[in-house]
Amino acid sequence: LDDGFDVFLWENVGLATLAKSAGMDDDIFPQEDIETIVKNAITSTLSEHLYNSKKVNDWINTIVDACLKELQSLNRPFKYVVTCIIMQKNGAGMDTGAALRWDHQKDGLVCIPWENTTMHVVLTVFGTALNVETVTGFD
Repeated sequence: LDDGFDVFLWENVGLATLAKSAGMDDDIFPQEDIETIVKNAITSTLSEHLYNSKKVNDWINTIVDACLKELQSLNRPFKYVVTCIIMQKNGAGMDTGAALRWDHQKDGLVCIPWENTTMHVVLTVFGTALNVETVTGFD
């Protein structure tokens, strides 16, 4: 099934720990829930549209607002940062990166690329756990 989505997992930020945990601990980054939230926000906003530079800011605001609203409804002890890039498909390259300093056991990120025939979208959700006991353990 090609739904236009790929999920990038950055193992060096502790996401491998999530796969090992079978339970839904409140202090563990809710990766699968976030992937679903992001995919739903993107498809509900963009699935019927072709790239239009006059609508990009509205689309980004709609997608980010929908993600933040749903992330808040998870009632998990995290602060979230959501970034969204929408770029017209015109053959130009696009590179993005992030450098992070956080608790590798609790914090995490999900980066979801999406595309249709006229645009590329990259949406990233960063989650940092609240109530960090100590600052030791950061690399």
